[in-house]
Amino acid sequence: MDVADRRPDSPWKVIVLDDPVNLMSYVTYVFRKLFGYSQQKAHRLMMQVHTEGRAVVASGQREKAEFDVYRLHEHGLWAILEQD
Repeated sequence: MDVADRRPDSPWKVIVLDDPVNLMSYVTYVFRKLFGYSQQKAHRLMMQVHTEGRAVVASGQREKAEFDVYRLHEHGLWAILEQD
């Protein structure tokens, strides 16, 4: 998608990338703490990161998504922002 084609109001995705540092239990803990996910949902997302190398953990307006990426970075996770 060309940058000019992107709509500023379209949702942004918060994507967590797999890393060689953090324990799976810690990643699950962070998802529960930051996003309020159930143990089951946090574990499913963590397993997706572990097996597929990435998972969309949140989406929404750009400012909120940027803040979520910042919070994930503060907890030592690798996260990026992509426009949907």
